[in-house]
Amino acid sequence: MKKLILLTILFITSVINAQDVTGDWYGLLKFPGGQLRINLHVTSTDDGYSATMDSPDQGANGIPVQTTTFKDNKLTFAIPQGAIKYEGTYKNESIEGTFTQNGQPLPLNFSREKVEITKAKRPQEPKKPYPYYTEDVKFTNPRANIELAGTLSLPEKEGNFPAVVLISGSGPQNRDEELLEHKPFLVLADYLTRNGIAVLRYDDRGVGESGGEFKDATTKDFADDAEAAFEYLKSRPEINKNKVGLIGHSEGGTIAPIIAAKNKSVAFIVMLAGTAIPGDEILMLQNYLINKAEGMPDEELTKLGNINMTIYNAVKQEKDPKKLKEKLSEIYQTELKPVFIAKGIPESQVNQYITLQINEISSPWYSYFIRYNPAPAIEKVQCPILALNGENDLQVPANANLGAIKDIAKKSGNKHVTVKELPGLNHLFQESATGAPNEYSSIEQTIAPVVLETISEWINKQSR
Repeated sequence: MKKLILLTILFITSVINAQDVTGDWYGLLKFPGGQLRINLHVTSTDDGYSATMDSPDQGANGIPVQTTTFKDNKLTFAIPQGAIKYEGTYKNESIEGTFTQNGQPLPLNFSREKVEITKAKRPQEPKKPYPYYTEDVKFTNPRANIELAGTLSLPEKEGNFPAVVLISGSGPQNRDEELLEHKPFLVLADYLTRNGIAVLRYDDRGVGESGGEFKDATTKDFADDAEAAFEYLKSRPEINKNKVGLIGHSEGGTIAPIIAAKNKSVAFIVMLAGTAIPGDEILMLQNYLINKAEGMPDEELTKLGNINMTIYNAVKQEKDPKKLKEKLSEIYQTELKPVFIAKGIPESQVNQYITLQINEISSPWYSYFIRYNPAPAIEKVQCPILALNGENDLQVPANANLGAIKDIAKKSGNKHVTVKELPGLNHLFQESATGAPNEYSSIEQTIAPVVLETISEWINKQSR
């Protein structure tokens, strides 16, 4: 009897281990900024398996997979030329695993059923026809000799309205500041226009219909673009030239004071999580809070914080790009690499990650951001300022940031500075549970109503 049971167990085990992984598999890769369908086609060969991969949303089909293995219900494949690796477990006609590209891991599960990208619910997004006038416009940044494109919305086609320019946060953004299927600037522009305020929002340089190149531009370059938008807005006959202001989110909130400090015709500025402390300090706080929210132990938080401080100090001290890369390479190899190796991460993946990080941190934008201190520009601003931060903001922490703005206002003597910390809101000004970035896309709300109301009422008060 015991022998029969043993044979049965061995038979079942052999059947499980012999699951057929060949055929077509379909998955949906979700990442900050969107989703991509990934299709995998596995065939058997004399010595194992081969595969091809499709990324239909990018128009890429039949991508050759260099190595494919399936053993003990574990499927792995790699595409070295794309720095792609996948590891998954076959279970119940599905494969659950992790897709890694350039050292960045993302969950990716495959099934036999085709998948479709589902449009997220965004109830605040306005639908056409709008009860106001909109116009696609183009204007020139003469300093960079590039043409930028955007949308101007007016409460009515003719009139004399107060107006604002919307300035987006970091990263390539279109005129709606679109990310994770949210369109914050579309929602904000719609609300303000319905409340009597004209709005100009535009595609970042090198994005959408705007000319120029985004890749090597810095915060200073983006400030030039925003000032060109401001001057264009003032030139329009429908706009009250004495009541034109700036609204900036995140990096855009850092840019607004740069313009207002030197251009005295700026009537007011709104800083939505705009930074008021040096870039390296913001990044230190940001890294600490986000990693802590994701469960990193205190000992690792301290160790990583010390390494980051060393990296940021190197960026501030070394201005020569080539020498900076050499210094960063030395820091990463001696300080960070052993940490990853100790966690069992393959050396090849660690090296890919280090190369990616060095290129990013030594880039013109990142180096400028780390070195930049916003305080002197804010101190020179004499027009009214509205500074808002969310209590749950882990990217630009409210306490440190708003406290700095209050101190700067006292020093500058600007009596028209309004500072508000909004309970429960994250960096995107959504009502949130923790404020962690991985919540952004799952929250249906794009901007909390209290934010829209506060901005609109404050601007109309300045305009009166």
